[in-house]
Amino acid sequence: MKRIAHFALICIVICSCTKPVKQEFKTETNFQPFQPPIAYKDAKEQALKILNQMTIDEKISLIGGHNVFFTKGFEKFNVPAMYLSDATQGVNIRRHLDDQLEKSVAFPSPLALASTWNKELAGNYAKSIGEECRAGEIAVLLGPGMNIYRIAQNGRNFEYFGEDPYLAARMIENYVVGMQSTGTMATLKHFIANNTDYKRRTSNSVVDKRTLHEIYLPAFEAGVDAGVMAVMTSYNLVNGEYAGQSKDVITGLLREDLGFKWLVMSDWWSVYDAEKVIKSGLDLDMPGEPRSEYPDYMKKPEFFLRNAAKPLLEEGKVQEEDINRMVTNILTTEIAMGLLERPIKDASYFDNFDQHEAVALQTGRESIVLLKNNNVLPINKTGDISILLTGEYSDKIPHGGGAAEVVGYDHVTMIMALKEIYGEKVYYIEKPTDEDLKTASHVIYSTGTFDSEGWDKPFDLSETINSEIKHITTLNKNTIISVSSGSGVNMTEWNDDIAGLLYSWYPGQIGFKGFAEIVAGITNPSAKLPITIEKKFEDSPGYGYIPEGKELYSGWDEDHRIIDPITDVNYDEGVFVGYRWYESKAIEPLYPFGFGLSYTTYEYSNLLLENESIKVGEKLNLKIDIENTGSVEGKEIVQVYVRDIESTVERPLKELKDFQKVQLAVGEKQTIYFTLTDRDFAFWDLETEDWKVESGHFEILVGTASNNILASAKLEITDK
Repeated sequence: MKRIAHFALICIVICSCTKPVKQEFKTETNFQPFQPPIAYKDAKEQALKILNQMTIDEKISLIGGHNVFFTKGFEKFNVPAMYLSDATQGVNIRRHLDDQLEKSVAFPSPLALASTWNKELAGNYAKSIGEECRAGEIAVLLGPGMNIYRIAQNGRNFEYFGEDPYLAARMIENYVVGMQSTGTMATLKHFIANNTDYKRRTSNSVVDKRTLHEIYLPAFEAGVDAGVMAVMTSYNLVNGEYAGQSKDVITGLLREDLGFKWLVMSDWWSVYDAEKVIKSGLDLDMPGEPRSEYPDYMKKPEFFLRNAAKPLLEEGKVQEEDINRMVTNILTTEIAMGLLERPIKDASYFDNFDQHEAVALQTGRESIVLLKNNNVLPINKTGDISILLTGEYSDKIPHGGGAAEVVGYDHVTMIMALKEIYGEKVYYIEKPTDEDLKTASHVIYSTGTFDSEGWDKPFDLSETINSEIKHITTLNKNTIISVSSGSGVNMTEWNDDIAGLLYSWYPGQIGFKGFAEIVAGITNPSAKLPITIEKKFEDSPGYGYIPEGKELYSGWDEDHRIIDPITDVNYDEGVFVGYRWYESKAIEPLYPFGFGLSYTTYEYSNLLLENESIKVGEKLNLKIDIENTGSVEGKEIVQVYVRDIESTVERPLKELKDFQKVQLAVGEKQTIYFTLTDRDFAFWDLETEDWKVESGHFEILVGTASNNILASAKLEITDK
């Protein structure tokens, strides 16, 4: 009776048919992982032949970096020195090194890329960067970064892919394949639980295995399954041991649980016990040598494998077999990528820079999130208008700092982009008067933050910025705010007073052209938040991570102080990160995960499951119709969430388990197909240390955002 009643309800709500018809269900094309040119088995055989010809000194010289960004090369073995370069959003040109690229495209930040929810675009973005690496003789790109957005204050959030493990995983796997299709190795970083940059070298992430497997590992797992060739460990400690010298982290989680078999490197100057490093499963200590300007306590010889390995061998604390394992993994990875058979540099890729700029622009167009629109946008360029532009990022490019900083070239600032469309109808005034603000038809205020590796930044904007925005809104009802930041910021103080809000992230060298197109209605915004933006930082799951009596800082001095006491960062929220946290605690955020407005409207209808009941281990196919019911063409991101109605463990109210971005002309209707696998209904079971699906009732939820579910259906899962 229960099932019959439910089916009748579904028909009334979402079915247009009155008699049973045979339904067709399509399944998505399987994702194709990267396959290296030379298979692992064959590459390892070649590596062992080289290993057997090497002296112990040659072996030791290979397991530590050289000249900060290079590995050791051996001409007699035809093993090249590899140049390892940052980072996820483009090539960071290091002007102090020889033979650097003259220029590299500055793409929108990875968090901006995540807000596109466009898997294909993630692949093209990475492919473009990989081609620039080949042009610059870069063998290894030190990206993608993928640490989950746990707190808004993390200075490196802009380098990563947001708060949801499923979204991050799908973007990362496409990034890996796109990058490595060019012959450039990708590097997953930072492994693992590196979710703050506040005194990261003395920060101990205390996190349980279920939380690791459900929240912090899936993006790394997706990268590994996609065929990534390198992984970088993180600066922080994980459950009491530095990640880069932890056997539990490297051998246990990465190699055994995730099945990774290629190159594992440390982050730069992040390991402090050579014996532990050699036994941990790590292969490469980077950069392998001290930095002259660092304090003496960071230059101890025993920190660096090239110095410490031989004494440890002589004392019997490590064995040559340990060194052999490290050397073999390094050589196997290089051989598999074909680096012993072809040049690393390929100058033909210089011809593709125009294509890379086009990818950067498209990323900009699809990444800018329209969060509020009180009928103020778009602004018709043919109208009787006068747009006043002001604020810090009106005439300069916002960006993040540290290893991920990419300068770019041919910068298009916000004022340049707007003038290209509006001409003299838009003008920039650094410090407008009240009369200026009153007489403009519209005011665009461009603000943001400078986020950086090495420190965290406040969630709150400065009082100066908040006061300026509030003052402007009292004088002009058509006030539009643009926020360029690497994470969410506190906008609660003025959010209700403004007419429009665009989240622009760090847009790269050309992304503001996309911003201007959205303002003018040339491009219909399609981005959705990959994060939750809370009303106040105290609402967030990671609030309170700063030790009592301490404050945020900026600059590198504090980051280098490894002599300071270790501070625990307790992940007490467990799997309840991001929207999972806010929903479980009934805390209303300012803007929810998955949210983003459009200039058109969409109607969801006819959600149908192929089966109302499946057995544990079986897949579920489903479909839903989406129609563009508005007046302009658009791209909609259809989000599928799963809810476990009853469970023996505490689970989130819903979890993202699939999504598609679909383009629809005016009046067009499409049927969108999804397939959910056994894993999509599972949780990590601490007792069996494996994924577990419990029999019972689940709910399939489809909508436009985590807080806007438009269709639902019940599913029963039974034992095999």
